[in-house]
Amino acid sequence: MQKSTNSDTSVETLNPTRQATGAVQMRIKNANSHHDRLSQSKSMILTDVGKVTEPISRHRRNHSQHILKDVIPPLEQLMVEKEGYLQKAKIADGGKKLRKNWSTSWVVLSSRKIEFYKESKQQALSNMKTGHKPENIDLCGAQIEWAKEKSSRKNVFQITTVSGNEFLLQSDIDFIILDWFHAIKNAIDRLPKDPSTPSRNLELFKIQRSSSTELLSHYDSDIKEQKPEHRKSLNQIFGSHLHTVCERENSTVPRFVKQCIEAVEKRGLNVDGIYRVSGNLATIQKLRFIVNQEEKLNLDDSQWEDIHVVTGALKMFFRELPEPLFPYSFFERFVEAIKKQDNNTRIETVKSLVQKLPPPNRDTMKVLFRHLTKIVAKASKNLMSTQSLGIVFGPTLLRAENEAGNMAVHMVYQNQIVELMLSEYSKIFGLEED
Repeated sequence: MQKSTNSDTSVETLNPTRQATGAVQMRIKNANSHHDRLSQSKSMILTDVGKVTEPISRHRRNHSQHILKDVIPPLEQLMVEKEGYLQKAKIADGGKKLRKNWSTSWVVLSSRKIEFYKESKQQALSNMKTGHKPENIDLCGAQIEWAKEKSSRKNVFQITTVSGNEFLLQSDIDFIILDWFHAIKNAIDRLPKDPSTPSRNLELFKIQRSSSTELLSHYDSDIKEQKPEHRKSLNQIFGSHLHTVCERENSTVPRFVKQCIEAVEKRGLNVDGIYRVSGNLATIQKLRFIVNQEEKLNLDDSQWEDIHVVTGALKMFFRELPEPLFPYSFFERFVEAIKKQDNNTRIETVKSLVQKLPPPNRDTMKVLFRHLTKIVAKASKNLMSTQSLGIVFGPTLLRAENEAGNMAVHMVYQNQIVELMLSEYSKIFGLEED
């Protein structure tokens, strides 16, 4: 098995079984990817506990719903937001520099801190027989930044606390480390800069007994005091459900997806390793932020000159969907279809399933796969075959709702389904004029 340094999958091989096994081992090592994906979207949902149950005057009802939904963080953020394996090195303690020593840690992110365990938190807690506490980072007032110069390893970012502690976190898998960076940055941004100040989550407990009018007044003034760059966007694209984005835009294919595809077809069809090679993670993060802030997006701008940044952002959009492009309820049916021995039967079964998908899923799928067939058509120049694209997009577009079992088997089928839909695009989606 050959390991690729520029690939999202970290595995590139002609043997699908060996490739799937390698990829699975890396996914297991780096925690439950399904949980990680969900952690990005949970922060956008107000739990029942946090809802205001007292009457709201009619003229403020719509306003109150807007405030509650978009400003008040859910109480579940007091719980674990994200957890998984990362490489960790502490390089400063209270301002005193330390020798860099990498180790694998089970990292647990909650609303105000990060904890490090030598094993999963459940195992660690069950094995603890003393009052020993895990090493942790207080995120209040902390800073986070990419730290390429701090290590020869790729995908490294640094967290610096107000007490002068410095930590490096790293993963070889691009989307894993980018998801962690985004989750931690969001947690830091929600907290006050002064560690002695209670977080908003804690304040919410104190004001729950207040009237809804007092609650709204409290957050109305808070919004006015915020700087514009710190206000939450009303147009969350990344991490939102596909149907939600489409309904908001009155379309069945997200505008951002169409913009990325247009940019790639304009200047990326002949680029070596398109969709396999990773773009600069910090620039992808910047693009993600701009899209979520409703800023006017121009992918022809020089800052998005690297087409791998555009493809990286598009893949991230699909990875962060709370429910994948192939809905959970259809996953097993697509797997059963690809298992069929007769090729014509496979094609007809997949075609029938595609026609039964919700319009946003079906239409977005059609647009994406039509685009990917154009990538394959230029394989002699970009070196991206149907097999290569299957490896890249299989786990991104399809996944079981519970990925705990049969991951190696799922990996093989995920790739094969994407390959079939690419190679038999015209039969599955119908012929089209260019």
